Amino acid sequence: MSEKQHSKSRYTLKKTIVMVGMMGAGKTAVGRGVAGRLGVPFLDSDAEIEAAANRTVPEIFERDGEAFFRARESQVIARLLEDARGVLSTGGGAFLAEENRNIITARGVSVWLDADLDLLWQRVRHKDTRPLLRTVDPRATLAEIYGARVPLYAKADVVVKSVPGLTIDQMVERVIAKLLADRKDVLEVRDA
Repeated sequence: MSEKQHSKSRYTLKKTIVMVGMMGAGKTAVGRGVAGRLGVPFLDSDAEIEAAANRTVPEIFERDGEAFFRARESQVIARLLEDARGVLSTGGGAFLAEENRNIITARGVSVWLDADLDLLWQRVRHKDTRPLLRTVDPRATLAEIYGARVPLYAKADVVVKSVPGLTIDQMVERVIAKLLADRKDVLEVRDA
C-alpha cells in the first residue's frame, strides 16, 4: 500500500485489530473490508502458516496434527503482531489458547464476530476446507465446537454481532462503529 493510499484514510489506527471467532463467522472477508476502509494492511494468520509450510491448513492437520498447527499458529500471530498496525484475521481456534489471547490483548485488540450456530452452518456446510468438520456428522461437530468455544470468544475485547442478511460492507461498518464508540485507544477519526 502506498503512502498516498494510506493518507486518504480518514481514520487513525493505533493498535492492530485482530478478528476472532468461529469458522464461517466472516473473519477474513470482514477483516479484509475493515483493512480496506481504514487504509491499512490486511494479514491472515492461516495464509501466513500455509505460505511458510508450503501446505494448506487441512494438509498440515493431516500430516502433522492439530497440536503442531496450533504451535505454529501461536508463533505466527506473535510475529504478525510485532509488525506495523493493520487488521489480522486468525483461524477459528487461535483465540482458544491463553497465550494467544494474552499477546493479542497486549499488542492489539480482539474483535469477536459473534455469529450464531445456524448462520455458521449455512456458511460452512458446503465447504470441504474445514479439517475439524471432516466427521460423520459435521453439523453436530460444529455445534460441539461452538459450545466449547463461545465462552472463550466472549473474552474478546470487542464483540460485534453478526446477523443473517447483513452484507460484508454492513459488517465492516458495524466493526468500525463499535471500535470508534468503545475503543478510542484503538481507532479514531482524523481531523480534516
